[in-house]
Amino acid sequence: MSQCQGPGQREEEEEVIGMVCQETDLKDGEMREVIVLDQKVLLVRTQGQYSAIGSQCSHYNAPLVKGALIGDRVRCPFHGACFNVKTGDIEEYPGLDCLPSYKVKVEDGKVFVSINRKTQKLTKRVKDMCSMVPDIKHTILLIGGGPASLVCAETLRQNCYQGRVIIVTKDTLPPYDKPKLSKAMNLDSSSILLRPTDFYQQFGIEVWTQKEVVSVNPAEKEVKLSGGTSQHYDQLLVSTGCRARPLSCPGCDLKGVKLLQSYEDAKDIQSSCLGQKAVVIGASFIGMEVASYLSNKAASVSVVGTARYPYERSLGPEIGKMTKEMLEEQNVKFYMNDRVAEIKGENGKVKEVVLHSGAVVEADVVIAGIGVIPNSDFLAGSGVEVDSSKAVIVDKYMRTNIPDVFSAGDITSFPLAIQRDQRVNIGHWQMSQAQGRVAAMNMLKKTTKLESVPFFWTVLLGKSIRYTGFGEGYTEIIFKGNMEERKFLAFYIKNEVVVAAASLMFDPAVARLAELMATGQIITKAQAQADDLSWLQM
Repeated sequence: MSQCQGPGQREEEEEVIGMVCQETDLKDGEMREVIVLDQKVLLVRTQGQYSAIGSQCSHYNAPLVKGALIGDRVRCPFHGACFNVKTGDIEEYPGLDCLPSYKVKVEDGKVFVSINRKTQKLTKRVKDMCSMVPDIKHTILLIGGGPASLVCAETLRQNCYQGRVIIVTKDTLPPYDKPKLSKAMNLDSSSILLRPTDFYQQFGIEVWTQKEVVSVNPAEKEVKLSGGTSQHYDQLLVSTGCRARPLSCPGCDLKGVKLLQSYEDAKDIQSSCLGQKAVVIGASFIGMEVASYLSNKAASVSVVGTARYPYERSLGPEIGKMTKEMLEEQNVKFYMNDRVAEIKGENGKVKEVVLHSGAVVEADVVIAGIGVIPNSDFLAGSGVEVDSSKAVIVDKYMRTNIPDVFSAGDITSFPLAIQRDQRVNIGHWQMSQAQGRVAAMNMLKKTTKLESVPFFWTVLLGKSIRYTGFGEGYTEIIFKGNMEERKFLAFYIKNEVVVAAASLMFDPAVARLAELMATGQIITKAQAQADDLSWLQM
């Protein structure tokens, strides 16, 4: 937290000191929310030392006192962001900003926290960053306007890179909070921007919107852009993400068939569905969130899925059944174990969806949520290696097989540390940010490995299911809590160990497990089975 720059005396006058507790009130590994100058502060005791930082996560303002404290960092209970309790610095995503840190002193068995009046209302802070120096000709080009590019750009500036930083994006907007699009579709564009326009100007980050890179020439260190222009780079980040997979059935080109990819798509789906019959194809995370959002806005909502239950492969049948019932209570109709045979129209516009089972579903709007395709077509001929699904192959330093070409975000196939470097493709917002940071550090020759633990959340009807780890190939699920009451913790087991966990109304269990995994702890099936979960320190 920046302090008043005036003489020492004036600075002291700006400081308000509050006695917040007795020295013996907290044990090591405990935290408490205290108030100084009407400001909530997170007071933490670790290794006999007290420290104090801002009390709210910089992502969506979750109360950190309800999170998981392990060692010198606290993990947000909602979405898994981590902060150093001594400095307030962000150490794991999502979120971009650090927290203020406050002076703490212990005298005569009492703990005092001091806050500066001028900055008392600041709940987060931007890490110190440099800007561009015009004489430096070195250029780092970031293709894609998602979280990986933004965090990469900010990390470069936080580490004194003073060359040119350019973000190129097809979107009409600079980097924005894309996970919100399927959860709350009628959003004002200014409310979802990750940074205001003047932020980019202040730190010399160029953002080129509505521009697309059409080819990459690593030999010349040059990219070609739509419109025929080209741009030189010294180092390149490929972080173009994925696009929604379109439907391929007869009638998929009718008016009223929609994909959710951009801010404009979300607004269009919202307005098209008001009072209309909506059919969502695909019981995926995106499809289910869209169905949930539209459940009280469309005249009717139907969901078509290929499995017995939504999320059956990823979260298991029990959670899938529960989410299906949640939406059915809001009159969402499900057609499961089925698929689309044809979309029929009238006067060029959608009228009904015909399923393989023979069922016919009336429709004014059809929204496809049937998976994604990596946006890597423009790399054809560049020599950048991609896998069978077109994801860009990187190592744990986010390097591709081509020197000075890095990749990050949903487009990557990368080695996952908690799975002994098994190569995976994970489309998590938090993982994209972590990869953007790792790419930036390695561009600057500051050797940094990707060691983040995947953390994911989905929201249905205002309720959040949280998930951490990597559960692919799990053989068993152990449940705690009560599925009927929709309050549970699920452990995913493979080879006698916990490889992932999901929860609803069971915070901060998933945050705690993510932090245990991050520190390299193996959680056994026996621990998950035990009635006593005291090892979780809930």
